[in-house]
Amino acid sequence: MRVYAAIAWRTFRRYSTYRAATVAGVFTNTVFGFIMAFTYIALWKARPNLGGYDVQDAVTYVFLGQSLGMIGALWGGGFKEELAERIRSGDIAVDLYRPVDLQAWWLASDLGRAAFHLLGRGIPPTLIGAFAFSLHLPADPLTWAAFLLSVLLGAVVCFSINYLFTLCGFWLMDTRGVHQLAGVLAMFMSGMLLPLNIFPGWLGDIARVLPWSSALQIPADIFLGKHRGMDLLQAFAFQATWALVLWLAGRLLTRLATRQVVVQGG
Repeated sequence: MRVYAAIAWRTFRRYSTYRAATVAGVFTNTVFGFIMAFTYIALWKARPNLGGYDVQDAVTYVFLGQSLGMIGALWGGGFKEELAERIRSGDIAVDLYRPVDLQAWWLASDLGRAAFHLLGRGIPPTLIGAFAFSLHLPADPLTWAAFLLSVLLGAVVCFSINYLFTLCGFWLMDTRGVHQLAGVLAMFMSGMLLPLNIFPGWLGDIARVLPWSSALQIPADIFLGKHRGMDLLQAFAFQATWALVLWLAGRLLTRLATRQVVVQGG
């Protein structure tokens, strides 16, 4: 475990060196947050209590989305490009010789990145949004603890999804198309564009049981106090189940992919 903790810390420090990129990212997320907040205000004034949210909940949801998006690498970034390039170039063979588990190595690295983005790019947009709008901020410390646990489970789910898509590089010449597909699915099915609570009929039912809802919709609802008691435990169980299922799928696909490693081009 000390090795994986060191990997996570190293990745955290690596991302912390990109100060200009972090500031630019905070600015971008905040601007998008303001644009979407005014859009949501107009929508919720026209349709009060849409999806069980009031206007304050809806605006809070917007800034939570801007804060959590980079944690799960919903619209790109993270370890995907680096791992895909190592598979394409054949450097993955070196990784397989290391005395550590390949999947756990990249999980530790991605959690280090996610921790930095939570602090560096997650908190500032919400703080700025709280000064400009009336946000729903929990008063109960247990709600904050439950929210952070849900964010952690969501980060593991997002890693496992991205890991599965990236492993397609063992069979494909280029994973950019796969990653673009993954990005579109993540943006839509996580609730980043609109809360899944307002998706109509069968589309909403399907979206809420898919793993992407663990990235934003569930943590946001916990933050807004929509999950309490047994309902909260069920939300955690939902996230943990998807994290386990996707992790095991990643182990199986890793075994299939590395049974015979062939470097493209020779």
